[in-house]
Amino acid sequence: MCQMISSTLQKAIDVVEALPLEDQETVIELLQRRLVERRRAEIARNATATLQAVREGRARYGSVEDLKRDLLAEP
Repeated sequence: MCQMISSTLQKAIDVVEALPLEDQETVIELLQRRLVERRRAEIARNATATLQAVREGRARYGSVEDLKRDLLAEP
């Protein structure tokens, strides 16, 4: 395990470890669901921003080779 766990995180871990096993499992399930929900919200925000860029003509299309050329091009 990481040696640099913050004291706040360590306190949270200690509190959870003090709970009965069933409650620990519930905490894990709740955190996993919340992480999934946060990731879905992030994906939705990215999709919205991408669609807006397409509508505004700011999105660019091309192959991986096109991307490489653009990234390596002199400004």
